[in-house]
Amino acid sequence: MSLAFTYALIGVGLFTMGLYALIVHAHLLRKILALNIMGSGVFMILVALAKRSGDVPDPVPHAMVITGIVVAVSATALALTLMLKLNATSGRATLVDDRQD
Repeated sequence: MSLAFTYALIGVGLFTMGLYALIVHAHLLRKILALNIMGSGVFMILVALAKRSGDVPDPVPHAMVITGIVVAVSATALALTLMLKLNATSGRATLVDDRQD
């Protein structure tokens, strides 16, 4: 088993753990953390797929991962700010389903 395959396998594991946590938990902070874990899994998969023939990796997926990290930090900051505003307004950090059955 190669090192790239190990990274890809770990990335898939992180993505599935994050997806499970996103579905199961109702608290918004846990959902935000689950999205971050899913993003880390995608970054691991991109790094694993960056292997070229030879010893030199492809720089394009690495640049995409660096850009993705910056975007993920910004999106996390926005999501946390919105969660705090919701918590200040409603007093809870979960979303309420207002549909009439």
